[in-house]
Amino acid sequence: MQFPLAAPAGKDSGAITKPPSSAVNQGMLDPAKWQYGHDFDGPANAKIWNPVKLKMMRGEKVTGGTVFSSDSPETYCAMANAGYDFIWTEMQHDSRDWEAVGRMWRACPHAKAVPGVRVAYTDEREIQHAMDLGALVIVVPTVRSVEEGKAARDWTMFPPLGKRSQGGGQAFDPEVWGSVPGGYRNTINDNVVLIEMIETLDGAKDAREIAGIKGVDAVFAASGDLGNFSGYKQGTPDYERLINIVHDAALAAGKRLCGPFAWRDRPDFTCFQAGSETAAIARGVAAELGTLKDTQGKPEVGPYANKK
Repeated sequence: MQFPLAAPAGKDSGAITKPPSSAVNQGMLDPAKWQYGHDFDGPANAKIWNPVKLKMMRGEKVTGGTVFSSDSPETYCAMANAGYDFIWTEMQHDSRDWEAVGRMWRACPHAKAVPGVRVAYTDEREIQHAMDLGALVIVVPTVRSVEEGKAARDWTMFPPLGKRSQGGGQAFDPEVWGSVPGGYRNTINDNVVLIEMIETLDGAKDAREIAGIKGVDAVFAASGDLGNFSGYKQGTPDYERLINIVHDAALAAGKRLCGPFAWRDRPDFTCFQAGSETAAIARGVAAELGTLKDTQGKPEVGPYANKK
């Protein structure tokens, strides 16, 4: 291999101040003035290949089924093929590790529902693990400020929009996203869905600015934690004011508005977190058995006898 532009052996090349004459960026190296190259641009007029992104761009309703505690690929794939748009893999309130998540996602990467995750917090390690494993929906909880919102965007997106490092991972595998039209590296910024959750009073105060961050697709009005952090329950004036603040922020920024599935008929909400895998099993059994549900025999003795 030849290196025609390499520095001379044992000598200072002076590259910090003197670039090659054919370089686009001339003069002293200045990151603030750097003209980013086009080698990683996606194809002109490239079509969106993430179905969740496509639906959200059209303003259609999107549902995410929650895989809360299972690390079973079989359970994950059953949920992913049950009819949801994406799977909300829970990593904020569950203790599973990223290796387990990777196994689940790899078991059926092209299931009906695309792989998504709620990470634990705005963090380079958390979000880049999710992205490198193949997440197409990133949900970031408790975004309290514009700075946190931008950091979440930065770790989700490759340059020039973000700061995601190109470190490989199963997302690049041909069996996952490595064979998408235009290539994964060049098109993922346009295809990943980033949802930032407004859950605190500080987040509500900055909701308009958070929703307006370039690269954020939606804001999520957190039904539980907005009550937790405010001290008011759903239906009270103070609580509903906070939800409406998030509503107004999404509309002002032209972004999608997300919430719990129970709010699917609430005005302007178009993306939703649905129930967990255990809740889905219970609902499915109830629908299947109908009046035969919970008609077990009742012995008079033993562990199945009626408790006195």
